[in-house]
Amino acid sequence: MTDDFDAMYETFQALLETFPPSEAVKRLELLGVEQDVIERIRERHEQQTIRIRELEEPHAVVMGNRDTWYTGPQAKDKCWPAIEKLLLKDGWPKEPAIRDLDDSSTRVVSLLNHPKEKAFSTRGLVVGYVQSGKTTNFTSVMAKAADRGYKLFIVLAGIHNGLRRQTQARLVQQLVEPNPSLWSQLTGLDKDFTPQENPASYFGKSNKTHVLCVVKKNATVLRKLARWLDKASDYLKDCPALIIDDEADQATVATKSINPLILSIMSSLPRSAYVGYTASPFANLLIDPSAQDLYPSDFIVNLPKPEGHFGTEVLFGRYALDGEDEDDVDDGYDMIRSVPIDDIPCVRPETKADAEGFEPVITDTLRTAIEYFWLVTAARRVRGTGNPHSTMLIHTSVNTSVHNSFKRPLEHLRERTAKSLTSEAVLNRLHALWDEETSLVPAGEFGEAKVPFDSLLAELPGVLNNCRVIMDNSSSEDRLDYENGPVVAIAVGGNTLSRGLTLEGLSVSYFVRAVSAYDTLLQMGRWFGFRNGYADLPRIWMTDELAEWFRHLATVETEMRRDIDIYMTEAETPLTFAVRLRTHPALRVTAAAKMRSAVTAASSYGGRRVQTHYFHTDADWLRGNIVAAQELVTAAISNAVRLEDRSADGRYVFRDVPYDVVTNFLESYKFHERSPENDPDLISAYIRKRVSTAGSLRRWNVAIVGNPAGESFSFAPNVAVGRNVRARLTTNPGPGTVDIKTLMSRRDAAVDLTGDTSKLKEEDIMKERGAQLPDTGLLVLYPIDKMSEPKPAKKTRAALNAEEHVIGVGIVFPEPRDRDSTVEKYISADLSGVRIEDEDLSLLEGEDA
Repeated sequence: MTDDFDAMYETFQALLETFPPSEAVKRLELLGVEQDVIERIRERHEQQTIRIRELEEPHAVVMGNRDTWYTGPQAKDKCWPAIEKLLLKDGWPKEPAIRDLDDSSTRVVSLLNHPKEKAFSTRGLVVGYVQSGKTTNFTSVMAKAADRGYKLFIVLAGIHNGLRRQTQARLVQQLVEPNPSLWSQLTGLDKDFTPQENPASYFGKSNKTHVLCVVKKNATVLRKLARWLDKASDYLKDCPALIIDDEADQATVATKSINPLILSIMSSLPRSAYVGYTASPFANLLIDPSAQDLYPSDFIVNLPKPEGHFGTEVLFGRYALDGEDEDDVDDGYDMIRSVPIDDIPCVRPETKADAEGFEPVITDTLRTAIEYFWLVTAARRVRGTGNPHSTMLIHTSVNTSVHNSFKRPLEHLRERTAKSLTSEAVLNRLHALWDEETSLVPAGEFGEAKVPFDSLLAELPGVLNNCRVIMDNSSSEDRLDYENGPVVAIAVGGNTLSRGLTLEGLSVSYFVRAVSAYDTLLQMGRWFGFRNGYADLPRIWMTDELAEWFRHLATVETEMRRDIDIYMTEAETPLTFAVRLRTHPALRVTAAAKMRSAVTAASSYGGRRVQTHYFHTDADWLRGNIVAAQELVTAAISNAVRLEDRSADGRYVFRDVPYDVVTNFLESYKFHERSPENDPDLISAYIRKRVSTAGSLRRWNVAIVGNPAGESFSFAPNVAVGRNVRARLTTNPGPGTVDIKTLMSRRDAAVDLTGDTSKLKEEDIMKERGAQLPDTGLLVLYPIDKMSEPKPAKKTRAALNAEEHVIGVGIVFPEPRDRDSTVEKYISADLSGVRIEDEDLSLLEGEDA
């Protein structure tokens, strides 16, 4: 009986090749299958769809009750099994890497429409990480869609020839070559789309092959494709099409030519699914959902970070989000090296007018970065594992003439170094550099063994002999080519190296490019990705300001992905939620044109913890905050219902202080301008709104938290505690500014709670606050020693070295018991003091090259 049922279920699966699930069931009824058998078939199919919908990863936000018709690969499939076989051959482990890829690509395909539906126009977005395998994911999606009957595949592969060619090569290798009889190609490695004769030969019923077209986002190319598809319209009614938009935030959103052309191509395809792929979805999430555009109205999929991936947070660290314990948020690996501000004019012209005739100077910092690259390449040769290529990226300007100006001095440095490998002074310098870097990032922490200097020394002459200096930009003929044996290259470039293109074996980056937007900045991080066999060795040289921007960006990224995950669990859809994007005082979220439909999100402080981590170091600014804190404590002494003196433990608590004492303090205390989330006007407005509308936050507990072992700091007569030590991060966010990252500990957020709170986690503390102090806010003052030397083990920290002692402030708001009050404020970036280079998008409009 079971065999009969299994055979009937196989019949149902065969019907699914031709009909959506609901139609397939009707066909079973027409075939006279008994109703109880049909119910069992539906139940089994439903169990399979539930498994797909409830996959732990990837998370997805989905519009409505989309029919989960696709339940995974089948035995007769050809395209996906070929990819799986290739990946296994390339050394991908079955668990977890291939299983995770299988699950995530199955989830995306399950959100597409059944290819036999009469008409559909789907819009989705897949959010990945920079250099994290998005191409492999969408190739797998294409393979599975092809196995189920999708016919036309259009891949929009960035705006540069390099990325288009790289994408075409990958798709040919993984889709076409394993099954050449199944595919027809409209584009080739060296040719973008050119109109083909006789569309019937591609789309007629006699042609059963899948059609592959990989094009740049170039107006001339897309117009040709749009016109050709219009001519083929008679054959496209029965042609399910999948459009993959790689780098979907680039050129697709709010462009005068590319955006309408993509929409035009979609309109000529009655059965089409558009899926954008990007690691920087800021622009895509700001499209007006009500417009006839490419807002991901049907689904957003949040791909998990693959194991072993070097992302923004891993390299730069990030700040804690609401509800997180500061101690659980890492500072990042010690792989970032500082480029002094004084070096910038030596490697980048001050203005566009200075670009012509610019001659770079190989500064000490740049020379160190290059020498370290040669040492790393030699060490990797000694290890003999991982990626055979070794690349260094130098990115200082978008201007091609500036790139070209580096060739002569870099080649001269290479030749001079090769001749001086017998010099004791040079060898001592290289030896010292190697010992210093390998001590800062021990190889053992990454499961590797340190390569002794003497071992890599034998490889250095060969490395220098093999090293090429390549100018890779839109006007150069000498491009990075990883297809003809191992490459050792110092690549100097701009936009062609700053998005999508994979720099194989990237070990060292020297990056001082000035950019204005989150997405541009994030995409320029070619150093993100996988570093198998040399995870201990990558280094990045950049300015301290850029490092701070990337740290902020890591926080924005994490918060954005958390929003997607949260809304998924709350049964929201892409049309009922909007992902919030945290702002920055010196960066735009994306290009201004892409933010026309954006609105300022309402801010609620309910249940949040706000704290200061940026401070100026000049005495006048700091003294002003000391006075504000002393006035607050004096007012708290006069107005508190009860004072708790815990000075032996370095603490005081003033209970039930009126709210206006707190708002008065917020008017006089100066928050650093780099902390838009610590806006005193916004916080005060929220407090007053809660007081007037809900009767909450009328009373506050004011606490002082000090270090019992520190030097004394007095807030008022008989109210003194020891000063805290809070070392600064070694990255410098700007002249006269320090970033301590962490101020408030988990324990401090419970300073006014009764009972034993020492073992409570962050979420438990907020629950306990809700039980004990449901309407009471907490404000904590921290006196911080102006020197604040770090512990020796803290390699990413340095002495505070402020001119006066620092007052830190932490504020904890209770979770609201009713609909929370919100306040709004526009926060715009002041770019007047920042020299910005915008991405050159002239390639979108020009004739195809």
